Amino acid sequence: MRLETDIKLDYKDVLIRPKRSTLGSRKEVDLFRKFAFRNYSPEFEHENWEDHHYEGIPIIAANMDGVGTFEMGDKLGSLGLFTCLIKTYSIEELVDYFSGEDFTVTRTKHVAMSIGSSAADLEKLCAVYDKVQYNLKYLCIDVANGYSEHFAEHVREVRYLFPHIVIIAGNVVTGEMTEELILAGADIVKVGIGPGSVCTTRLQTGVGYPQLSAVIECADAAHGLGGHIIADGGCTCPGDVAKAFAGGADFVMLGGMLAGHNEGGGEIINRAFKTSEIHYETGEEIVETKKFVQFYGMSSKSANEKHFGGLKDYRSSEGRTVLVPYKGSVADTVQEILGGVRSTCTYAGAKTLKQLSKCTTFVRCTQTHNAVYEKSTIGK
Repeated sequence: MRLETDIKLDYKDVLIRPKRSTLGSRKEVDLFRKFAFRNYSPEFEHENWEDHHYEGIPIIAANMDGVGTFEMGDKLGSLGLFTCLIKTYSIEELVDYFSGEDFTVTRTKHVAMSIGSSAADLEKLCAVYDKVQYNLKYLCIDVANGYSEHFAEHVREVRYLFPHIVIIAGNVVTGEMTEELILAGADIVKVGIGPGSVCTTRLQTGVGYPQLSAVIECADAAHGLGGHIIADGGCTCPGDVAKAFAGGADFVMLGGMLAGHNEGGGEIINRAFKTSEIHYETGEEIVETKKFVQFYGMSSKSANEKHFGGLKDYRSSEGRTVLVPYKGSVADTVQEILGGVRSTCTYAGAKTLKQLSKCTTFVRCTQTHNAVYEKSTIGK
């Protein structure tokens, strides 16, 4: 047994110190980033790519039910954001999406197919690629535990078979495993174990790493090798997204913050609530109806029952099933998130998102905001 005594931090443990700025308005801030990936070679360029670089706003919808859908990919792509699709789309559905009659080049540039690390996953990838070819530019190889030797070997095999595809791989939380996956062939490493709103891995296993420290340490390891990272999980508000970028994340992946929208699908559920208010004419207590959408972790009992025939007898659920408020169009939430990040940049004196981490000084704190009226707020 070994004990590390260095303090590790989550987003809730810090604030960003404001600095003198020459920026006069949020609209002056440029949130678009452009990345050239580690495994790029000019021989891989294709007409649908323009070049092998990524260009866009580096916020990613997670590959979760209710978030990583085709509809979300199209909408976020039109706004300059990115989507990792859920793993459970069929070969036929993926082929139609990436090459069907309504195919757009935006899908090539802003959407990733997702797989796991089994032989069946590799067969699925080969089957899809055989039909869509260069329309598939990004691949997310996603497992809960990225620390197995088998996973690194799987990444290495995919890199060998598909040398031109941009590979996202994870999840890990430490610098040495970030380096391992990059050396195995990953271009982008997904960072985060247990910080998600509907993830119970830390409760079930006791395993994890405070997310901000994980981002800082993994970003340092990745950037030293010419790789990139995604901060995956733990963001509850636009300020957390800004802190992830400020900590060195190249991309930020969101699940819960993008759940509950039209583009995520899912049945809208109505619930009635007593308001403790009395109708002035009838004297009856007023009842208010609110709309919700079901959201769950991809290691939850709900996800296993929907996609895999239930939980296997050797494992337990590591995710929650919750009802999130119905939020309408995702475009409204995107505007709120991007507005918050732009405001962060003006406070830190960063004219571009790229400059934010260089302009940031984190301040440790015991309380980040005044929550006295948090549950009483009407609207936003």
